[in-house]
Amino acid sequence: MKVQYGDACLSLQQVYEWTGKFMNGISSVTGSPRPGQAHRVVTPEAIAAVEAITKENRRVTVNEIARNGDCVEK
Repeated sequence: MKVQYGDACLSLQQVYEWTGKFMNGISSVTGSPRPGQAHRVVTPEAIAAVEAITKENRRVTVNEIARNGDCVEK
C-alpha cells in the first residue's frame, strides 16, 4: 500500500487502532467532542442582541455584554 498511496497511506499501527475501535462498536471515523471543549452556539438572536448593545454603547466591555444579554456562556 505504501508504494501505491505514498505518504497518504495509514501506518500499520493506525490500522490496528481503527480495527480495534470498529470491533468495539465505534462506527464513525469523525472526531467526537472532547471533554473540556466549550460548547458554543451562535444564533441570529444572540448576534442581534450583541449588535444592539454595542450600538447603544460603543465602549461596552465583553464582560458587560455577557452579563447583560442572552449571550452568556453556559
